[in-house]
Amino acid sequence: MTQRKPRSLRVQNMHIPAYLVLVVWSVIALFPIWVMVANSFKTRFTIYENPFGPPEKFNIKNYTDVLASGDFMNYFKNSIFVVVLSIALVLLLGSLAAYALARWRSRLSGGLYLFLIAGMMLPIKIASIRLLELVKALGLLNTLWSLIPVYTAMGIPIAVFVLTEFVRQIPAELTEAGFMDGAGRFHIFLRIVLPLLRPALATVAIYNLVPFWNDLWFPLIFISDERSKTLLLGVTRLFGQYQTDWSKVLAVLTLSAIPVIALYLLMSKQFIKGLTAGAVKG
Repeated sequence: MTQRKPRSLRVQNMHIPAYLVLVVWSVIALFPIWVMVANSFKTRFTIYENPFGPPEKFNIKNYTDVLASGDFMNYFKNSIFVVVLSIALVLLLGSLAAYALARWRSRLSGGLYLFLIAGMMLPIKIASIRLLELVKALGLLNTLWSLIPVYTAMGIPIAVFVLTEFVRQIPAELTEAGFMDGAGRFHIFLRIVLPLLRPALATVAIYNLVPFWNDLWFPLIFISDERSKTLLLGVTRLFGQYQTDWSKVLAVLTLSAIPVIALYLLMSKQFIKGLTAGAVKG
């Protein structure tokens, strides 16, 4: 008789293909980041000798030149301002809308919910011309304030979709206890509902951070003033008509990735909680 393998060993062997897939996927995902960071430490001409290999000598001049440039630091501040304010508005308006829609049970609320999440299926870029006319009519052209309403509108559908499901899972007894203690709806929202939404809020924030931070389309349409340009729009200054300093371009892109990575590391636990909680709902 053949001796059977222990159950724990058989389970580990079953996981080997999954681990191999994860390793391959990690290499594919990290390879572009490696190319970007490695080439940002090369000189303008050595980048063409071995674009996929490590730098023979770390050249930090690209970073010092970028950081010494007042324009790029201004672009960085502009991007931080726009993205932080837009995400804050998305979280505020999305959580308020989700709280109202989750507690308001009627056909009208269901129709309004479907209307809001329909924005997830319609790309906002198809309305670029109308948005440009609206921004111009409001006098916001060539200002950072022109981007904030657009980004807020982009983020609200996914915020309502995620947050409404979380609010519906909050036991009604908690809010009813608040009503019995004499608390108003807004007080209950701030004291009871909002703290329980932290994992979902982190999920919405990270989900919207990447498209807001990496957006080039709307800044390119709305802004031509150097003082109001965002970081990625400012990078286009490095693209010449006949040649491009790719080492400085990649240095700027590496610096621009730091806020996204930092926010994810700070909110990763809440983000994972939000994803796993959303996976088992319903």
